Amino acid sequence: MNLSNLKPAEGSTKARRRIGRGAGSGLGGTSTRGSNGAKSRSGYHKKIGFEGGQMPLQRRVPKFGFKNINRVQYKAINLDIIQKMAEKSNAEKIGASDFVAAGFIGTGELVKILGNGKLIAKVSVEANAFSKSAQAAIEAVGGSAVKL
Repeated sequence: MNLSNLKPAEGSTKARRRIGRGAGSGLGGTSTRGSNGAKSRSGYHKKIGFEGGQMPLQRRVPKFGFKNINRVQYKAINLDIIQKMAEKSNAEKIGASDFVAAGFIGTGELVKILGNGKLIAKVSVEANAFSKSAQAAIEAVGGSAVKL
């Protein structure tokens, strides 16, 4: 056996259909497109959401709500995560760059510290926002909550 006599397994390949090559092929005439109408023409493209003339879903369902352009979105990080980071690095200061390095946020994302979990380590935490419970917990162990 060598490269010159390799063949695909029996029955694993099929010849492609040659559409529109005369009546003798069995696929001439309308070329499998049926008779007349927009769908039989070249260049046909139905609109997104078109349901054959039935009222499309996006028009049947009423509009509601709005997008607030002034919304500020934060990535939430809890105190238990900060405790683990403090134990791992033995750092006195934990900031946004540490969260990026740990993979909790991406660069340019805003961080809010939430009060879920226990904090034992005395650390200075830098973030864009703090919940009241998180700020109280950080200051209770002698650390500081610094807003960026």
